[in-house]
Amino acid sequence: MKLLDDLQAAVTKATTVETSAKALIDGFAARQQAAIDAALANGATAEQLAPVQAEVDALNASADALVASVTANTPAA
Repeated sequence: MKLLDDLQAAVTKATTVETSAKALIDGFAARQQAAIDAALANGATAEQLAPVQAEVDALNASADALVASVTANTPAA
């Protein structure tokens, strides 16, 4: 059935894009966290880095929301 085939293709495409987006978001968050850790090791304070840490937390929350959305909207195999 063409409609079902089209729907399955759209889900596959969206899932692939969303997986890539999550990997990108996770990568950004990990790189920022590594920079924070290095700065702390070199004498920066947690208070000085709080704005950067807030961005890491926001990226991680975005990735978590993306995963939750994909999980909730992906049919079981």
